[in-house]
Amino acid sequence: METISSTDTVLILGVGNTLLTDEGFGMRAVACLRDQYDWPANVTLQEGGTQGLMLMTAIQECSVLIVLDVVLGGQEPGTIYLLENDDLRKSLSFRDSMHQTDLVDTLATCELIGCRPRTIAFGLEPYDFRTMHPEISPQAEARLPEFCRKVVAELARRGLHATEKAAH
Repeated sequence: METISSTDTVLILGVGNTLLTDEGFGMRAVACLRDQYDWPANVTLQEGGTQGLMLMTAIQECSVLIVLDVVLGGQEPGTIYLLENDDLRKSLSFRDSMHQTDLVDTLATCELIGCRPRTIAFGLEPYDFRTMHPEISPQAEARLPEFCRKVVAELARRGLHATEKAAH
């Protein structure tokens, strides 16, 4: 497990197609993390959608990339995954989606020019990622708070600490 230090520049990137039900889960997760937690100054939270190569500048500027997405890992819908290294291809951003080659191509291009960040992906096995609908499924919505808590807990284990915002 690689640690994340206060000198690392961290990009937490929610990706996915918000028009295809649970494909938009990563976008909802990054919004939840932004709304419910305070992050250190070295962390940027961004909704990347399906922008692919247009995200290259932001990806080049970080040393650690945290991707939030849906994952086809073969488990039950609602399963939460932590993916690193070769497991990254299970993320829909890395295969089997409308943005399948974008993130792979972007990271490969970053690597070619010598600035590929360390990358970790957190994902949710989708309930429905084929229905054209701008909201995530009720089941995925119900998993969102736990997903965000797990992201925060894992990042804390690696040295990156967020604090929960006080309820108003």
